[in-house]
Amino acid sequence: MTELTLILGGARSGKSTFAQQWGEKWGGEQVLFVATAEAGDTEMQERITRHRQSRPPAWHTLEAATRVGAALQAAWNGERVVIVDCLTLLVANVLAAHADPASAAARAGVLQEINNLLIAIRDLDTSVLIVSNEVGMGLVPPYPLGRAYRDLLGEANQIVARQADTVILMVAGIPMGVKSPTEVAFFPALLNFVGVSIRSFRKSS
Repeated sequence: MTELTLILGGARSGKSTFAQQWGEKWGGEQVLFVATAEAGDTEMQERITRHRQSRPPAWHTLEAATRVGAALQAAWNGERVVIVDCLTLLVANVLAAHADPASAAARAGVLQEINNLLIAIRDLDTSVLIVSNEVGMGLVPPYPLGRAYRDLLGEANQIVARQADTVILMVAGIPMGVKSPTEVAFFPALLNFVGVSIRSFRKSS
C-alpha cells in the first residue's frame, strides 16, 4: 500500500533536505529520486549538480520534466522510498509548454499532469514523498504569468494535499505537522462540530 507524504515550504525552508533525510532513514539505498528540474541556465545547472552530489550514490535517479507519472511507473523497481522533487518545477515545466500560461488549456494541462502522477503513485507499493513550494503566503506577483503560476501551483498543492496521507510544512528547517492519518479521520467530525457551533451562534444572536 502506498503512503503519500506532501512536504511543503518556502524557499530555503529545508524541504529537500528533510525529504532526503527521510529517504536515508526509511529507504537506505533503496530510494528512487525523481528530479523535475531542467538546466535552463548555468546557475540552474550548478544547482542541479550540487543536489545530485548531496544524494547517496546508491540512489536511483529519474530525470523527468513532464509526464512524470508514466516515467515513474516505468522506472520504479521496488524501491522502498520514492522522492519527487519538486512539484514546483513540474508545474512550471507544464506551463512553459503553452503559449498562454494563463489559458484554460494550460490549467487543464497542469491538472492532467498532477492527476496522472497521483494515479501512478497509487499503483506503487511504497512510500512516496512529494516536495513543493508553499506560494500562498507571499506578495501577489505584479505580472500575469506570475499570478497564473502562483494560482495553479496552489491548486496543484491542494489536490495533492487532499490525496496525501501526511502533509508537512517546513519552517526554517523545522517540520510542522499539518495533516496525519489520525487527523483525516477526525476532520469530518470537526467540520460537523464547527457547523453546529456556527448555526447555534447565529440562532442565539
